[in-house]
Amino acid sequence: MKNKTIAAWLAFLGGPFGLHRFYLFGLWDTLGWLLPIPTALGFYGIERVQAYGLDDMLSWWLIPIAGFTFAACALNAIVYGLMTPEAWNARFNATENNDAPAGQTNWLTIGAVALALLIGTTVLMSSIVFSFQRYFEYQIEEARKLSE
Repeated sequence: MKNKTIAAWLAFLGGPFGLHRFYLFGLWDTLGWLLPIPTALGFYGIERVQAYGLDDMLSWWLIPIAGFTFAACALNAIVYGLMTPEAWNARFNATENNDAPAGQTNWLTIGAVALALLIGTTVLMSSIVFSFQRYFEYQIEEARKLSE
């Protein structure tokens, strides 16, 4: 039986590495194996910022990729946590009754949803702000060069 609380926490904490996909769909889930790629690209962007500074244009694209991946996994945690027990059991525990305990919501599930909402929103907004800020600062610098 697939537990809703475990799936929500795995999506929130280990989602960028595909852990929730492996838990729910097995080790042969393609998306589960693809999720670490954008996460690794984002971490590579962070390393580029540390090595080359904030003026590295490639990092402006790479860092938000990881941010969007984290935010999407947080959204998955929210969706899993807010599914009704009937919908959860029908989708992930098809052989069980609709009111099976694995699909029930408890305080740990609510905690995963609340943290995913808080941190996922923060990561998403931070990713967008980082990219736009760096882009507009670059545009201002280029305009200053042209005006001189």
